[in-house]
Amino acid sequence: MIKLIISTFITIFLAELGDKTQIATMMLAANSKQKIVIFIGSSLALVCSSLVAVLLGDKLNRLIPAEYIQKGAAIAFITVGILLLFNKI
Repeated sequence: MIKLIISTFITIFLAELGDKTQIATMMLAANSKQKIVIFIGSSLALVCSSLVAVLLGDKLNRLIPAEYIQKGAAIAFITVGILLLFNKI
């Protein structure tokens, strides 16, 4: 179990570095004197979005094999990367 927690933490932590959410959080913190409030709000948002992802992933896995979900996620990431590369997002 601890191995799964650590691998999940590392994967999500690295995926979140430099994304739009982190940049938005940095901008909010730069414009606020209440850094702890920004941290709490940002943390709660990540927890809630992670909950939605876990629940949705569980439901999808009941309908679609995990292999297809993984391939779909990979295609989505590649698509977003290409759109970002060409400033379409």
